[in-house]
Amino acid sequence: MKEKGRKVIAQNRRARHDYTILDTYEAGVALKGTEVKSLRLGRASLADSFATIDDGEVWLRGLHIPEYAQGTWTNHEPRRHRKLLLHRSEIERLIGKTREGGLTLVPLSLYFSDGKVKVELALARGKRAYDKRADIAKRDADREIQRALGRAAKGRVRELQR
Repeated sequence: MKEKGRKVIAQNRRARHDYTILDTYEAGVALKGTEVKSLRLGRASLADSFATIDDGEVWLRGLHIPEYAQGTWTNHEPRRHRKLLLHRSEIERLIGKTREGGLTLVPLSLYFSDGKVKVELALARGKRAYDKRADIAKRDADREIQRALGRAAKGRVRELQR
């Protein structure tokens, strides 16, 4: 029976904090058998991973997939470079954007989509410290507004019950 839907294996939460996401792409990942078995157990880490474009091919570097416990001598290397599978037009577009300057390719999440391993790749620009502080201040302000609205709504409900 074939799997349906999307099952997230790992997410890179720091990426959204450290980078401004401009565009996202879905790419397949070329893997070995023991890597897939290890991923099915939900074991992977996207921390410190990034993508590069070398000779017209996109490579994912720094992705850690631990060795499969039941693997034999055919087991994989945990931090090897893995090829990403994208359409030629998408690769050409990424080459142009990354050469433009200041942009990098960052993986946001690793997941199973209909039984195949995919990675959500983001074209991103690094945030400065003041950008991060501004985002945190905005998030705190939004949270305060929601709390105030919630308190106001609860007050109205109590008035209606009287």
